[in-house]
Amino acid sequence: MELKRVVVTGLGALTPIGNTVQDYWNGLCAGVSGADAITLFDAEKFKTRFACEVKNFNPEDFMDKKEARKIDRFSQLAIVTSDQAIANANLNTDSSINKDRVGVIWASGIGGIGTFYEEMKGFFAGDGTPRFNPFFIPKMISDIAAGHISMKYGFRGPNYCTVSACASSSHALIDASHFIRLGKADVIVCGGSEAAITPPGVGGFNAMKALSENNANFKTASRPFDKDRDGFVLGEGGGAIVLEEYEHAKKRGATIYAELVGSSCSADAHHITAPHPEGLGVILVMNNALQDAGLQPDAIDYINVHGTSTPLGDIAEVTAIQKVFGDHAYNLNISSTKSMTGHLLGAAGAVEAIASILAVQNDLVPPTINHFTDDDKLDPKLNFTFHTPQKRIVRSALSNTFGFGGHNATVIFSKI
Repeated sequence: MELKRVVVTGLGALTPIGNTVQDYWNGLCAGVSGADAITLFDAEKFKTRFACEVKNFNPEDFMDKKEARKIDRFSQLAIVTSDQAIANANLNTDSSINKDRVGVIWASGIGGIGTFYEEMKGFFAGDGTPRFNPFFIPKMISDIAAGHISMKYGFRGPNYCTVSACASSSHALIDASHFIRLGKADVIVCGGSEAAITPPGVGGFNAMKALSENNANFKTASRPFDKDRDGFVLGEGGGAIVLEEYEHAKKRGATIYAELVGSSCSADAHHITAPHPEGLGVILVMNNALQDAGLQPDAIDYINVHGTSTPLGDIAEVTAIQKVFGDHAYNLNISSTKSMTGHLLGAAGAVEAIASILAVQNDLVPPTINHFTDDDKLDPKLNFTFHTPQKRIVRSALSNTFGFGGHNATVIFSKI
């Protein structure tokens, strides 16, 4: 069976540095930090009092007030982000689209944690009598965002949620590409959203020592590859990508941004939160993605790394890159856009895939910001694209995302 080709025909983004794809890209290229003091709740007593929130987002600008109250913030972000991508791909205006063959695969690592927190807070503040909002469960469950998107547009193809911690939305892209490659769908709207800047979200990550506590320098606290990095900065937002079968896209005259040429998944099989110190699962996932794409390592020009700014994670990923790419590692541009957006958890894969797609389209690599001190455990000859974007031909870009539980996912985008 000959596999179909998969291309990108629509993009949408709501991020801490921009509420549209163009604003997000401009923010990346300008090296803007999305970190600021937390406003979504009173964080005065928390060890970490800053995060990368989506700014100037009012759901009532996009949906009825009554409707917005029935939907958790993570689903609000999903709906608005997918609206952008669907409009960008002209799926909402093209009468030739067979909606039976259009699916939605949407990811969230945590889902409606804000709704869960508010309902539990209300219950425990009372006398023990159960008084729950009838929308509690459908607001909270992670799969509901995919349902909302499909109901809004009448898309009746494959519809579900992928949950694999911070690799969730990369797995959504990978699953979507498989449906299209196998001829089981023409178009899939895929991506992820997360809204975990809540007391349990921040408090929980604080308790496991995952978050930066650099409150005095929060604007520069997300500092991948820096010697003094002390954890990731929690972010929120969403990224949506319309994947489409190549001939289907050509036939309807769709704009094509790039081709998703290869992908893979693997497991570290090592620890619930720590990466494998030798990067074994990451080596496997990158090698398998290259094989799936039919590419040699020297065909890759840019790697958008997972690069969360944790002491162990950054080293393990770079170790794996050097083992997979050998001498070509010194010809690569490597950057972590989490230095600007923070870590969007289950939405990270889609948001960073968009950065990779735009790097391919624009032949411009976004930077890693907030670098001050070299880490002597990292090879100084590698090009981490510190401080400023770098112009170069980007034939293919590889994007890595990894999740607690040892989940690894890699996607590769190439010029069409």
